[in-house]
Amino acid sequence: MPARATSRTPASPHGSRLGDRLRQLRVSAGLTQTDLAADRFSKEYISQIERGKTRPTRETIDWLAARLGVDPTFLASGVSTDERARAEAILARAEALAELREYDRAIDEYTSALGAVVATGAAELQVRALSGEAWARMHGGEPRAAIGLLEQARELVEAPSFADLDRSEVVFRLGVARYLISSIPTAIALFGEALALLERSSLPSDLMRVNILNWRSRCYRRQRDYEAARDDVGQALELAGSMDDPRAVGEAYFQASLIAERDGHWVLARTYAERAKSLFEELADRLTVGRLLNNLGGLEFLLGRPEQAIVRLNESFELALEHGNDDDVATVVSSLAQVRLRTGDPVAAEEHARHALRRLGTREDRLDEIGNARLVLGRALLAQDRLDEAESVLGEAEDAFAQLSSGAHNAAAWIAQGDLAQRRGDDRAAAALYRRAAETLQDFRF
Repeated sequence: MPARATSRTPASPHGSRLGDRLRQLRVSAGLTQTDLAADRFSKEYISQIERGKTRPTRETIDWLAARLGVDPTFLASGVSTDERARAEAILARAEALAELREYDRAIDEYTSALGAVVATGAAELQVRALSGEAWARMHGGEPRAAIGLLEQARELVEAPSFADLDRSEVVFRLGVARYLISSIPTAIALFGEALALLERSSLPSDLMRVNILNWRSRCYRRQRDYEAARDDVGQALELAGSMDDPRAVGEAYFQASLIAERDGHWVLARTYAERAKSLFEELADRLTVGRLLNNLGGLEFLLGRPEQAIVRLNESFELALEHGNDDDVATVVSSLAQVRLRTGDPVAAEEHARHALRRLGTREDRLDEIGNARLVLGRALLAQDRLDEAESVLGEAEDAFAQLSSGAHNAAAWIAQGDLAQRRGDDRAAAALYRRAAETLQDFRF
């Protein structure tokens, strides 16, 4: 994706104060303060408004605007109703494109909305623009650019005119961005802050709570704190069920499946994944169905059904090609590489792993997938006795995993490097690598 400017200037009051606008419009109309006040107000009251000593009610603004022959919205904010409507229309289009996962086009729309949004002087529209563009950029592989935009939005929502629900949504999205750059402790803290803001809010917020819990469970899963991850997903499932929201329930079951898989409960994981898949099929969300088929393919393999695993993964691959992006395709191809490697076909595993790496590129938010693809590639090369190539690729896998702050991922790389050292007859180096992996895994909570 080409680089785009992401700097935004916080909204400032548009033009002059209401009092200044009132004076300018009155003078332009050739009216004195007494003329404008007519028999409804006193001259002194009009003077107080113009000097900023009092803030008129909406009814008064409407009456004064009618006397002056101007749009009441323009008198109140310096922006006409048409100008605000134009800004809102552009934002609505950008939001719709993001919902359709057309993130590049959404970003273009958010960028084009900047002038119209700033012209309104409306902080709530600027927050929509900043937060929406950030969300699109996150999904487009630019989490650090998203963080910059969300930090600006966070400053704006601290104003008294915003509700705690508004603040929670911005903090939640900031947590997601932090997760994507593997800043896991910071992400957990942000998700906790977002939940605390919801506790203070009197507005309906169950869907937001479900989203936060699902994303925080990912963080706990990354840290191998499965008990905390299960607790969050359990709460998310309960809330989603009470809302009768199929998408929210499906997302929670998807996360529950991943946690059960990491726990070694593969049959339960498959049951959860099948439930999620059925819900997303009802929603006609083919992309998420494809992602679940990828998950189910891996589970079928773990349950000793490699042929069924390949069928599932091929179905997932077709859906990723049709509805997904390079990242979705790469994830499935990487899964196929692992199955091929474990079923004794290192040549096919190498081909799939290289394909996945080409698709993934150097995206910082996909280090997990990049590292895993390099690990499979390294093991495929090792199985073909291409030891020097394997050493180089496994070193690259270790470099990717080191940025994830995940001991489990690092341990997987060290075990593979130990296998390589053993193949070369260096038992001392192999033992040191195996010991390092074991000690790292012992530091994690199970």
